[in-house]
Amino acid sequence: MLHRGEESTDGADGELTVPMAWLYAEYIADELLRTGDLMPPTSFEFRAGRDALALTIFLSDTDGELSGIRVVTQLETWLSLTAYDQPWQEWVRERLGELAVAAVASGRPAPDLDLADEAWRWLQETELLAPDLNAVPGGAPVVGEDEGPKVWTPAWQLGLPLGHLAIHLF
Repeated sequence: MLHRGEESTDGADGELTVPMAWLYAEYIADELLRTGDLMPPTSFEFRAGRDALALTIFLSDTDGELSGIRVVTQLETWLSLTAYDQPWQEWVRERLGELAVAAVASGRPAPDLDLADEAWRWLQETELLAPDLNAVPGGAPVVGEDEGPKVWTPAWQLGLPLGHLAIHLF
């Protein structure tokens, strides 16, 4: 099993580059969300939160080396990136672009980037039915899951605050 940054024949000798950085970011995101116990792990909302958080974790790793020991030290960074008043969507686009340019320049396969692109595409193209907080006086949620107005929301707009809350609860 090859790790990111190591040479690979990418199929020439039957070897594949394993997207360890993305899989590790996804694992960390999954654990943070499960610990927060905010949504059932089988729900689309959970997936939106996991993908948004995994993108944040993966793209904030500027050294190209996610380390289990550093997870706790990165929580503040992830909190600031996922905060309500931050341009997270633009940041994701910019970082994905930078990584794509670097991947082309290196000439090596980038399976981590491919999975991150796929997650980003899903978060943008998928809409989830969520409570319309703008329609409720004062933005307070209505008691009862099926009560109150709902609106179709891009998955990233639902997943990002869910991921942010999961970090706080950790």
